[in-house]
Amino acid sequence: MTTNNIEEIFGKFQNSLDSEQELREVIRNICRETDHISREIMSILQIIHHDSAGISKACMKSRELFEKARVKYQTLKQAVPRTDYYKYHDHWRGMTQRFCYLIALTIWLEKGFLVSHETVAQILGISAVEEKEGFHLDIEDYLVGLLQLCSELSRLAVNAVTQGDYGRPMQISKFVMELNAGFRLLNLKNDHLRKRFDALKYDVKKIEEVVYDLSIRGLLPKAEGEAPVVSDN
Repeated sequence: MTTNNIEEIFGKFQNSLDSEQELREVIRNICRETDHISREIMSILQIIHHDSAGISKACMKSRELFEKARVKYQTLKQAVPRTDYYKYHDHWRGMTQRFCYLIALTIWLEKGFLVSHETVAQILGISAVEEKEGFHLDIEDYLVGLLQLCSELSRLAVNAVTQGDYGRPMQISKFVMELNAGFRLLNLKNDHLRKRFDALKYDVKKIEEVVYDLSIRGLLPKAEGEAPVVSDN
């Protein structure tokens, strides 16, 4: 092989590496802007821990920001080659898990039920099915988001009591127990997801302790032990 051939071959390699680096930079910039929206939503929803009266307004504002995130995800989807989703997945994995958690939290606060994988994908404007489009909502990202939701709700169970809302911990307890039972049906082999699931038992324990403390103090609501669901409908 001549020197000219080597230079030609490695010149093509360098062009390929340069193109990939440029694409990664484009993806990083889009993800940075999109992630900023998720952190803004997180800040808005922190009101649930100290002012229950502001929950409805916070949920409405969050939904407005989800629309902005949807536009960013469309830009991201267009930037990522259809066949290279998992090649660049690390760039948006954590961000998408956070959005799954925030969407699940918002809908639980509004309606009191678990948002589906398909609905989260729809809100973000991406496919829920990998075979349908290259860019999609990975199931493991959705599941990690639900585990993050459980951690946030365990914190809310404690803070609700300080606000005098003794029914909310019971509502949280029922919901998280059902989620815990659902996760136990899965044969989790992903190390990261498994570790997050292992942490769920501590969230369950914290919530149980709150409910037990309210019970022995006679502070649980009499009517089915549940607080009313906050909803705009």
